[in-house]
Amino acid sequence: MTDEGHIGVDESGKGDYFGPLVIAACFVGPEHLAELEGVKDSKKVTDLQAKRFAATIKRTCPHAIISIGPTKYNELYAKIGNLNRLLAWGHARAIENVLELRPCELVISDQFADPAGLKRQLFEKGRAVTLESRVRAEADIAVAAASILARAEFVERLRRIGLDFETELPKGAGPPVVAAAKRFVARFGAARLGEVAKLHFKTTQQVT
Repeated sequence: MTDEGHIGVDESGKGDYFGPLVIAACFVGPEHLAELEGVKDSKKVTDLQAKRFAATIKRTCPHAIISIGPTKYNELYAKIGNLNRLLAWGHARAIENVLELRPCELVISDQFADPAGLKRQLFEKGRAVTLESRVRAEADIAVAAASILARAEFVERLRRIGLDFETELPKGAGPPVVAAAKRFVARFGAARLGEVAKLHFKTTQQVT
């Protein structure tokens, strides 16, 4: 980590049929490290641990969370037509929002796509930063913190969508998700699937 600190960015919900796509960015400086002890990649913690860590991160670090609900996600995907471009747009907005709170020179992201695409999406303020796209970037504390924020927000929003429809919406895209989607369609109709799910997934063809 650089002495001055840097921003990490990560997403949650990309591989989940139900629920939003959530992108979070988080600035971590040396002054935050003691508070963030124990924070690690969100894939290595439970939902409950992610929720607890997220509360600490929000209290401690400059951060931004972009949540794109299913309806908006499907609109954007139809317009953009490419998940990597949609991710680049969301990452750029989250980074810009944190730069407004805490200017810095370095941003680290996971290697989800062509870094040049993300660089192009940044506004004037963001284009001055150095952008590093790394494999297994979650080993970096700022990226790990961002991944925790994104995961906790995804889980909470998925829960709320399920409550709105009084139905269980599992994570992922496996057989339990297909079964839940079929139940949803039987109850609410295929026309409303886009209110809870990412329609470009192959799952849609399996259930409609």
